[in-house]
Amino acid sequence: MKGIMDYYDTLGITKSATPDEIKKAYRKMAVKYHPDKNPGDPEAETRFKEVSEAYEILSDPKKKELYDRYGKEGVRGAGMGAGPGGAGFASMDEALRTFMDAFGGGGGGGESIFDNIFGAFGGGGGGRGAPRQGVSKKATVRISFAEAASGVEKELVITRYSTCKACSGRGAATLDGVKTCGRCQGQGQVFQSRGFFSMSTPCPECRGEGKVITNPCKECKGSGRVREKQHVKVHIPAGVDTGMRLKMSGYGDAGEGGGPAGDLFVFITVDRHPVFEREGDDLLLELPIGFSEAALGCKKEIPTLHGTARLTIPEGTQSGKVFRIRGDGFTNVHGRGKGDLLVSVIVETPSRLTTRQKELMTEFGELEGENNHPKKKSFLEKIKSFFS
Repeated sequence: MKGIMDYYDTLGITKSATPDEIKKAYRKMAVKYHPDKNPGDPEAETRFKEVSEAYEILSDPKKKELYDRYGKEGVRGAGMGAGPGGAGFASMDEALRTFMDAFGGGGGGGESIFDNIFGAFGGGGGGRGAPRQGVSKKATVRISFAEAASGVEKELVITRYSTCKACSGRGAATLDGVKTCGRCQGQGQVFQSRGFFSMSTPCPECRGEGKVITNPCKECKGSGRVREKQHVKVHIPAGVDTGMRLKMSGYGDAGEGGGPAGDLFVFITVDRHPVFEREGDDLLLELPIGFSEAALGCKKEIPTLHGTARLTIPEGTQSGKVFRIRGDGFTNVHGRGKGDLLVSVIVETPSRLTTRQKELMTEFGELEGENNHPKKKSFLEKIKSFFS
């Protein structure tokens, strides 16, 4: 397709883009190049017109079909005139009208539509002077398996922005060192009229704060916050597992403009245990026993989280048999009781036999009968019926 510009390339999409993808691409680029975001930038203004023109054509099924078939010449008769530099919008008002339509109209309460739109895209909305919550922090704590089972208290050292104590967060060394901005009269924004639209930009004098500091605090340099290290004690409850996180409200960066502090999120990593495995709140333990112990039965002393326990292995126990010791697992982190200790018996076949052991095993084998191996007997019967 030949032309001064390709609408699909302008929006960074392909010809197969859906209507939702077209709108999403336009919204992203229109916010990026909007005049309110780029005051006094003629290049951004041209790009804003171009993306608005592209969206005007591609968002209309009939115009899009004409464009796909005949290029820009096909849509000149569909209400799109050629503007300066080849852009279909000769005026900014047309581009702004498309922008308004794409974002669903204006806001209420005398508020500029751009306050809401740019606020949603991280542009600042109601001015920097409005209360803003501080940034939340993240920390990782590694604990042992035993600490996860019983709970533990850890001390962290975090670096955060705290409210400046010297000026109580106001940024000025004295109470009369903060003045209302004379240019915006404390609103933090200045307003401009473009056609029949009213648009706002952050006040360049106070940078959107609505106030100016004439006597900055020496400690915080007028920011109202200082960066400092802080020791924080974290209570980790019993039952936590790797990947869980704890939220400590108010331990993030101090807020600005009277806003609340952010939070501290502590992510837990639990070390593996050399003996136990964990499955939810249950503990898994593999217990190897000898051939004769499984055949004759035995008593075994097994480890638990809090000491030892005595387990009776009945005679004839098969490998893979699981014994459950109730209440010897992990405490549920939400306080819903405790898990169990599951002991899986692994019968170990004797190896490296002496001559005497081999003689005894041979003699034992000659004395074995079908009743000694019920599973083997059942298997052989199934095999016979399969080939019969």
